[in-house]
Amino acid sequence: MSLKRLTIEQVEVLEVDAVDAQTLQTASSILSEVKKGGEQAVLSLAVKFNDIKEGQKHILKGDTDLKEAFDTLPVDQQHLLERTAQRIRHFAEAQKAAMTQIAVQIQGGEAGHTITPVDRAGCYAPGGRYPLPSSVLMTAITARVAGVKTVWVASPNPTQITKAAAYVAGADAMVAVGGAQVIGAFAYGAGAIPKCDVIVGPGNKYVTAAKQLVSGRVSIDMLAGPSECMVIADKTAKPALVAADLIAQAEHDTDARPYLVFIGSSSDNFVERVEEELSKQLQNLPTADVARSAIDNNGISVIVKDEDEAVAVSDKLAPEHLEIHTENPASLQKRLKHFGALFVGELSAEVFGDYGAAPNHVLPTGGTAKFSGGLSVFTFL
Repeated sequence: MSLKRLTIEQVEVLEVDAVDAQTLQTASSILSEVKKGGEQAVLSLAVKFNDIKEGQKHILKGDTDLKEAFDTLPVDQQHLLERTAQRIRHFAEAQKAAMTQIAVQIQGGEAGHTITPVDRAGCYAPGGRYPLPSSVLMTAITARVAGVKTVWVASPNPTQITKAAAYVAGADAMVAVGGAQVIGAFAYGAGAIPKCDVIVGPGNKYVTAAKQLVSGRVSIDMLAGPSECMVIADKTAKPALVAADLIAQAEHDTDARPYLVFIGSSSDNFVERVEEELSKQLQNLPTADVARSAIDNNGISVIVKDEDEAVAVSDKLAPEHLEIHTENPASLQKRLKHFGALFVGELSAEVFGDYGAAPNHVLPTGGTAKFSGGLSVFTFL
């Protein structure tokens, strides 16, 4: 198990497009079908791509179907969803309070700005290998706090806990459909599925491609590419913890990108010790095949001589998730500018953000953190 060694100069070539041309072409074809055929086209495509079975109910109402799913959960899972929801809601409320309406006196009168939410939001949450009920909470709760009146969630083959999360988040309804087909439904409207003003949430490459294609007709949050986690470490860092955090992101998907930036020299053998830990920890991991593929194909390490160079590498890549495992993480924190989310200190694991520490986990990837932030109430205003 090894991380590809790169120099600072080689880091430049790591930027990638969120989606490829072939995926865009496929998504465009699906969107055309939905635009022309409406709800029937959405249903046909949903059956074709195994989102639902022929004749299966595809719209789940919040006050009945989603509540029923919540009621079937064990009490401890209900409480877990409610606690996580409250943390996300509290943080979003603080964000909204940070933006206020203003009025400025000008010659001849008054000028200012007002803050108004959009009317309808469509929130996507992944299904597939790893369903993410946390993404339902992150998107739908934030929309509600912003003041959006109509909030719909979409997720293919939703599990009971995903449906329950939509209920806790206050969604009006859930569409049990995924892919480009449901993005088209949110963009154009399809039967009972409303045409939305903004579409948010992470998904696979077809979801991302569809969002790119409908952007301009509706607002979108971002184009989510492969997930990223960078760890900046020095000699005081624990290789086992660094390896565990890199694996925690690598196991998401074979396209995930684990990055290690070490402040020191090759003679410290720190990268090698992290690699040993990677191999050791992957031995008993159920998701080892996925994580191993991501590390082998996309994992990199960069050895830098000091914090100045570490900051330069980090700000150049602008990673989705950035962790600091150094002797004085608070000092380094002040110097870093471009990232989706920052985790300060070895005990501030990135997975806390994924599962609902409070700040939103829908974050910019592929270097776009240089000019954009994560999902927030501002996305819906």
